[in-house]
Amino acid sequence: MKIPFKKTKDGIVIEVKVEPRSSKKGISGVMENVLKVKLTAPPVDNAANEQLIEVISGVTGIRKSDIRIVRGVSSKRKAVEIKGVSEV
Repeated sequence: MKIPFKKTKDGIVIEVKVEPRSSKKGISGVMENVLKVKLTAPPVDNAANEQLIEVISGVTGIRKSDIRIVRGVSSKRKAVEIKGVSEV
């Protein structure tokens, strides 16, 4: 699967749409240049955001400390920065 991204000076940024409280967690595809990710965690106390970082880390093999949400912390649409890479 080709994940659309934008290059930054520190790495890349990917646009993500999350579906919290899903029955399964994982990447469900790409739609309109946005990565769709299903999460089992609820959008409470940052649980969904933490699980999103965990899912991206698990799929890409990138350390969780190199992944951060740069926009949309309290929204279903987010921008996620991955440091130290030039593509996914």
